[in-house]
Amino acid sequence: MSLSDPLGDMLTRIRNAQRARHAACVSPASNLRSSVLDALQREGYIRGYKREEVRKGIVQLHIELKYSEGEPVIKEIHRVSRPGRRVYSKIKELPRVCAGLGVSILSTPRGVLSDVEARAANVGGEVLCRVF
Repeated sequence: MSLSDPLGDMLTRIRNAQRARHAACVSPASNLRSSVLDALQREGYIRGYKREEVRKGIVQLHIELKYSEGEPVIKEIHRVSRPGRRVYSKIKELPRVCAGLGVSILSTPRGVLSDVEARAANVGGEVLCRVF
């Protein structure tokens, strides 16, 4: 079975695991997914992740979710730019998520960055997802 939106699948796995109060979740690995998880970890939305080789040639990401006083740190996480409709934004036109309390994850020429990092680097790009 092939996925048309692998990043959307990973975000859904994270959303479902947090709603079920799981400590961790698993997702197939890719470079884009790892980059997005790096940005989420830098912004403090997940504890961390590690790459695990299940068997030769099959690698999975083991994502450790983060909770604060029993409540999930991630209240909302959703995909913005989808395979059927790509969404690009100049840095000056990038809106703040929940008045600056959340972050947008962007794919820029300098790599996958949060909106705060992209504003500091003054680069725009494809808006992958929004997290609050």
